[in-house]
Amino acid sequence: MPRILIVAPNWIGDCVAAQPLLMRLVARRPDCAITALAPAWVAPALAAMPEVANVIANPFGHGALQLAARRRFAKTLPKFDEAYVLPNSWKSALIPFFAGIPVRVGFTGEMRFGVLNRRHALDEKRLPLQVERYAQLAEEPGAELERPLPNPRLVRSAAQIAISLATATLTAEPRPVVFCPGAEFGPAKRWPERHYAELAKRYRTQGIPVWILGSKKDAAVSAEIVRLAGSAEGIVDLCGKTDLAQAIDLIAHARLAVTNDSGLMHVAAATGTPLVALFGSSSPGYTPPLSDKARVISLGLACSPCFKRECPLGHLDCLNGIAPERVLTEADALLPRKESR
Repeated sequence: MPRILIVAPNWIGDCVAAQPLLMRLVARRPDCAITALAPAWVAPALAAMPEVANVIANPFGHGALQLAARRRFAKTLPKFDEAYVLPNSWKSALIPFFAGIPVRVGFTGEMRFGVLNRRHALDEKRLPLQVERYAQLAEEPGAELERPLPNPRLVRSAAQIAISLATATLTAEPRPVVFCPGAEFGPAKRWPERHYAELAKRYRTQGIPVWILGSKKDAAVSAEIVRLAGSAEGIVDLCGKTDLAQAIDLIAHARLAVTNDSGLMHVAAATGTPLVALFGSSSPGYTPPLSDKARVISLGLACSPCFKRECPLGHLDCLNGIAPERVLTEADALLPRKESR
């Protein structure tokens, strides 16, 4: 049984984008056992992947190199036959190296000639999507990526979803529309609060509840949405009140998700929940939601994508210009009539 260690990315969306790599590894070697080494905050996304047998908490974040600590930690790991290092940093490859894992796979990245021994050269034009870049690591260096790739698929049971509903004191019916208005990268990826509030009012008139999900960092944004909606009636603000596992369950239960380009956008796509994804400063050509139930709205202005944290021109037209009516139209097209109205 090949024992494989995946050194996971630090971001939720990137972890979801890594799943097709895991699917491909399992498809080619069904007897393999995959363990993910991941920061605690992304671990629930990996635990929801059927391909992952175990998750080990990675205690090293973006901070200091901590060479001695990494070496000590590596010696505590069980034996693995292969390691796939998904982040491109040099230090992310140190733990598999110190652990003596015989085959260590990844992109050359930060000159990782010594710590990786099966290195891939990244051709960004040939592999424009993040999901393709991760999946390429399943191939021999220099080989063509086998396409098409499967879409990510996060699996949560009905029992798990029921527990999360009960923990948050939420009723299962009517199923909600979920808003994910945060964006860790910065405000240039956030659809305006007033637009979310207007959309919430539209759903409230239809008797459809709105649940707002996000981290504690998004609490000010969600509070402003509730304020602009004029009333908290029909709106449940859950920002900072759920962990990622619960958020995955609640998104999986929803009839629809409306999100910025964020980690929870990728979660919504991977749960199979119908999704309207709103892109401003970033590009759906690099990290699109990978689902046949997703609709992407991107205005394609001359100034976008700029990939900036804040609008360099000061107007944020790329997101201000996406009207709530358009989002509602796209959402209605995704849902059966009895659910959309």
